[in-house]
Amino acid sequence: MSKLGTFTRRAFIVGSVAVAGGVAFGAYKVTQAPGNPLEPAEGAALNRFVVIDQSGVTVIVPRAEMGQGVQTTLAALVAEELAVPMSMLKVEHGPPSKDYGNPAFLLPRNFDSTPPNAVAKTVMEAVPRIFGMQITGGSTSMVGAAEEMRVAGASAREVLISAAAERLGVGRDQLRAENGAIVATDGTTLPYADLAEAAAHIDPPQNPPLKSPDEWTLLGTSQPRLDQPGKATGTAMFGIDKRVEGMKFATVRMSPRLGGEMLSYDADAAEGMPGVEKVIDLGNGIAVVATNTWLAMQAADAVEIEWGDAPYDATTEEIFADLEAAFDGDPNDVPEEAGEIAEADTDLTAEYRAPFLAHAAMEPMTAAAHFTGDHLTIWAGVQAPVITQKNAADLVGLSPEDVTVETTIMGGSFGRRGFNDFALQAARIAAAVPGTPISLAWSREEDMRHDHYRPGAIARMRGAVKDGRIDMLKADLSSGSVMRATMKAFMGIDRAMPDPMVTEGVALQPYLIPNKRIAGYVPERTPQVGFWRSVGASQNAFFMESFVDEMAHSAGADPFEFRLAHIEPLHAPSANVLKTVAEMSNWGRTPAGKGRGIAISYSFGTPVAQVIEVSDEDGAIRIDRVWIAADLGQIFDPGNVEAQLVGGCIYGLSAAIQGAITFEDGQVVEGNFYDYDALRMNTTPVFEVSLHASGGHIGGVGEPGVPPAAPALANAIFDLTGKRIRSLPLRNEVDFLT
Repeated sequence: MSKLGTFTRRAFIVGSVAVAGGVAFGAYKVTQAPGNPLEPAEGAALNRFVVIDQSGVTVIVPRAEMGQGVQTTLAALVAEELAVPMSMLKVEHGPPSKDYGNPAFLLPRNFDSTPPNAVAKTVMEAVPRIFGMQITGGSTSMVGAAEEMRVAGASAREVLISAAAERLGVGRDQLRAENGAIVATDGTTLPYADLAEAAAHIDPPQNPPLKSPDEWTLLGTSQPRLDQPGKATGTAMFGIDKRVEGMKFATVRMSPRLGGEMLSYDADAAEGMPGVEKVIDLGNGIAVVATNTWLAMQAADAVEIEWGDAPYDATTEEIFADLEAAFDGDPNDVPEEAGEIAEADTDLTAEYRAPFLAHAAMEPMTAAAHFTGDHLTIWAGVQAPVITQKNAADLVGLSPEDVTVETTIMGGSFGRRGFNDFALQAARIAAAVPGTPISLAWSREEDMRHDHYRPGAIARMRGAVKDGRIDMLKADLSSGSVMRATMKAFMGIDRAMPDPMVTEGVALQPYLIPNKRIAGYVPERTPQVGFWRSVGASQNAFFMESFVDEMAHSAGADPFEFRLAHIEPLHAPSANVLKTVAEMSNWGRTPAGKGRGIAISYSFGTPVAQVIEVSDEDGAIRIDRVWIAADLGQIFDPGNVEAQLVGGCIYGLSAAIQGAITFEDGQVVEGNFYDYDALRMNTTPVFEVSLHASGGHIGGVGEPGVPPAAPALANAIFDLTGKRIRSLPLRNEVDFLT
């Protein structure tokens, strides 16, 4: 496929949906500069990201904080240009506004993507704003906001200097910004707070000068997390913490068969419990409003309900049979096709499987809402506030202007809160009790059993090695379509469409292979699926890098050297991280009694390579060490980048070892951490991380640490034991130290 094809696939899909929805826009709309939706009660908004009042500087961050530290780094971009120490900053999430649309959402991010020309870039960056795609996701926060946050800080600095020049009657060249003030050459110092109101009336420069990297004092160094004090002291406000006078508390009990109907219910027992205010019919379940959350949960359990069937097969085995059957139909998408696929008996073949996975965020779904009849307010940790505002308005019969959405921080998300079903439930419950503010909390079990899961998946791999090199690779991949599920959830469009997430992680990897065909297949029926951390790459990298390992061994080659021989001619940054991680781990000198595996994956604009070392401890596998190398292009906060890569690897290892959502009678079996576990402190390995910044584009970081973890671990187990594991979770095949 041409480079044009590779970088416009997501844009094409989103654009197609927009056309289907009857949306049109002209050149004026595309090039129109963002407005400023801020109307601060105190102080002045110098632009849509900077508010200054007597208490200091508030940076408005349009992306959600879910533990990834994004609000600290985005605030640091403003602080650097504005010459404000981090200690003087406050951070608030921006209100729902198209002006905060994510400009990186449609930009190309494949390893061989051709940078769009100026016109195409303008359109790609403008479309998310036009459609209100104020979205946190896809590891795009830094990619999309880095430049505009720096420009915002520089723009604010320049109008403050202009205001000071006018106040003091001196030239701008006699003034400088320093430590939250404008300082004149004679030592006169004017705090920003004293200049902000006047500065807000000065037209900002279109292209304010930005500091060069050698002038940076904040960027490029690790910053203390601005969200940490509140979390450490218990004062940080999550959705569940919102309190309003007169508030009642609610929970839900939904069909245990995802998407199934509620045939009937009897709420007499629940409604007779003291403190229970109301039982509400949600159509696919019930909500209970009570004087406290625990009582609401007890009452929900007391409601007798008859549930309908699931709109998919009843058991895990039957659901995977649907995935197998999808291979018999036409492919959903063929993102790569080159050379000739000539199958032979000597080909290496293997089938891999990965299970459905839950997000298992530490904070279950929570939200608060208050409906007064002519206005609705929602407090919730959502990754798409503009969409939530519109969906909620439609739900309660108001216009979006009459719906306020305050985005709270999130106790984990990893894509789960990209779906806003819990926030809309809060709105619906509040509308059923007008005038009463509602705090909604799902139980852990309700959360685990009503997730938007990572799809279960099957990969059928075929490869041929010739003269020590991969001559042919054919990969057929089958999984539920996240794209289709998303369009159904947000736009009510339920129809098959090409979904690059089915194949990402196998497709468009920087391997030079002359004959290649990568195809995705989608079953017609599947349980509810969604964006799991690193999405398709999370399972497909396991398929790809395990099979590459198999081909290396079949060729009698060293797995590192085998990979490097294919990658180095094609993509230098990927080759460099591969070589780095080999050097870090002293690859080739595995200590006695140990096993090592290597894997590399290019996802979200970032190549990440990992080496994992394991050992046998009384018959159980212990993960001893992990070496990680990544190239982010540019790095603004190395401490936070390292934390994200390590956290992503731990997340990936937890899923590889433990994670599996299974189905019986159409219902999810797993319900809590006792049967959906993760790595614990005593089983978490030692990490060593090497960061590269080769320049050019900014790579994502929240997700790329996940994909190499599972294959590097499986390859290490093969190195130690000789056992090749082709199905996750790995605990089904070997024991791990607990």
